[in-house]
Amino acid sequence: MNDSTNPRTPSLAEHPGVDDWISIDADGRVTVHTGKVDIGQRISTALAIIAAEELDVALASVRVARPRTGTAPDEGFTSGSNSMQESGVAVRLAAATVRRHLVTRAAARLGVGAEQLEVTDGLVRVRDTNRSVSFGELTGGAPLGIAVDPDVITKSPDAHRLVGAVRPVGGLEGLATGATRFVHDLAEPGTLHARVVRPPHYHARLEALDESSLASLGDVQVVRDGSFVAVASPDEYRAVRAVERVAAAATWITAPGLDTTDVFRRLIEDPRESFPVVDGVPLREPVPEERPEPVGGATLRARYERPYQMHASLAPSAARAHFDGETMRVWTHSQGIYPLRASLADVLDLPRERVVVEHALGSGCYGHNGADDAALDAALVARALRGKTVLLKWSREDEHAWEPYSSAMVVDLRADLDDSGAVSYWSHETFSDTHRGRPRAGPNRAGAGRLLASRYLADAVMPPRAEPNLAHHAGIHRNADPLYAFANRRIVKHLVRDLPLRVSAMRTLGAYANVFAAESFMDELAEAAGVDPLAFRLRHLEDPRAREVLAAAAQRMGMPGPAPHGRGRGLAFAQYKNSKAYAAVAVEASVDDTARVRLHRAVIAADAGEVVDREGLRAQLEGGFVQGASWTLHEAVRHDSGGITSRDWESYPILRFDEVPEVETIIVDRPGAPFLGAGEATSGPAAAAIANAVFAATGLRLRRLPLDPDAIRRAAMS
Repeated sequence: MNDSTNPRTPSLAEHPGVDDWISIDADGRVTVHTGKVDIGQRISTALAIIAAEELDVALASVRVARPRTGTAPDEGFTSGSNSMQESGVAVRLAAATVRRHLVTRAAARLGVGAEQLEVTDGLVRVRDTNRSVSFGELTGGAPLGIAVDPDVITKSPDAHRLVGAVRPVGGLEGLATGATRFVHDLAEPGTLHARVVRPPHYHARLEALDESSLASLGDVQVVRDGSFVAVASPDEYRAVRAVERVAAAATWITAPGLDTTDVFRRLIEDPRESFPVVDGVPLREPVPEERPEPVGGATLRARYERPYQMHASLAPSAARAHFDGETMRVWTHSQGIYPLRASLADVLDLPRERVVVEHALGSGCYGHNGADDAALDAALVARALRGKTVLLKWSREDEHAWEPYSSAMVVDLRADLDDSGAVSYWSHETFSDTHRGRPRAGPNRAGAGRLLASRYLADAVMPPRAEPNLAHHAGIHRNADPLYAFANRRIVKHLVRDLPLRVSAMRTLGAYANVFAAESFMDELAEAAGVDPLAFRLRHLEDPRAREVLAAAAQRMGMPGPAPHGRGRGLAFAQYKNSKAYAAVAVEASVDDTARVRLHRAVIAADAGEVVDREGLRAQLEGGFVQGASWTLHEAVRHDSGGITSRDWESYPILRFDEVPEVETIIVDRPGAPFLGAGEATSGPAAAAIANAVFAATGLRLRRLPLDPDAIRRAAMS
């Protein structure tokens, strides 16, 4: 068994049978089952490649089944860059077990020793003869009924023909032609189109609904349960217009409104629950005091701030639901079909086995956007209109104003430099609300309470109190403990509750802000020490893989070395969660006369262990950079006492196509090494590299995101 097949993967522990992962029908077609959903990260492609490689079948004969509760293995959420290390490992071991088992069957059928057989495209043949039998003939389409062998011998990397090979990116034709069907398109004949009538803000409750003014709505049906109000019609346009009519007929109790106190002040001053973090794990122990400042050397302090930010999925959330009086069926682009099923069953007061949740293509978000909430919205309407299929879509305003955001964060850093310019002490404190708002079942109906509509029902389920996440590099403290070899370090996480906006998981969770802060601060320390930023980092890095990607990105960018006139170059590095992919990002940027940051070039160097789907990995790394750049330069959720004010693309701008720089990506492939999740590796380094490049170009050190023209002008004025 090579190192990339870890038998301790939780996916295999929960689903140890090969039939949970691999099935082969009578004509030899292979189906791969997974609980991980594909939201554009190409996990389906990677799993198909792994299965075809280990089984020795043609890639074209492998399909990856769309996850559905009751048939797919329960792998929780597709999150945390865990898919390859969980589902990828499970599929590899299952496929290798199946191949060995079928070769043994073939040997018995053909009357030869297994060592005399070879497998090509699913055909088992006696070497040097024409005698053969296919995988399809050996299975007859029946389940195999055997367990996955965690010690099975998988292919040696030098025998790979599919893993790591460069191939054209497939599956784009339907996107380009419009043939691909998303959940938004699942409007079969007889479908009712539904929309939700939203209150002004989180705390508003419905006081009255003027029924007399709704008498002329025609075929539009109004569904009401407490303060949850929705409309449904066979005609989508009439449903959209009906929302306006019903909203005008509604009277809301709007006090109290949203708190408008400066959130960064609240993060520092409000009551909090604090934990020291040791080796990436928070401890229920007293937080140690900072050590006194040294007599010699230098001490630097800095505070970095991240605002609330949203997923801002390009298409709003949607879901389809049908309730026949016995079973609720839901089609959703949720990233966790099994946790969602449990929470839906709770809200709907149904046994779990009577709720079926199937993943459908939708706008991806790499986190917890409105998909789960839209699923409950659709289910509530379907329950009220029994026997009807309901397709419910959020509007752009719904998505911007009601999705769960990423928490605002404050990061306080201190470092001491000794007389040689090396870091002798490092203190990193992160203040944040929770990053765990997904509808995961827990005490006191926690999963149900995390679904938006549940709090507005007559039998309301209120959101649970956020509990601290004490896992390794999780939530608030993700990447708060840098990979650098600092002998003395103090890492502290502070959970601050009851802040004004609804928050949950977004790509990287707390890592984006923590890496932005730490890697910006590394540049500040390098300047104080009078050392080049690359040399300063290498001085404090012992991990050879970290050093390799950092040096590769810097060299390709021409660092150290002068940037073109008027431009600056910045560098940043992190290993995501200190256990996933290594990623270094170098950026060349300038600031124009309108105080707008212009990105000219970016170089990414990454090591994600063994590469299965090279183009998929490249897309993940570059997509993470682009999203990180958008957060860094543009994005901030804004609100007043009356609700969210950033409800469209003008009030919440994102990176535009003409702002994306030329991006070059260097991938370090390590055949046979463990898979290292890469989907979230570049976003944090992107932020710090951009901030460092802006400083190099202008001499302005900006520590509050986003680095938009207003922030640049304020920094220049001060």
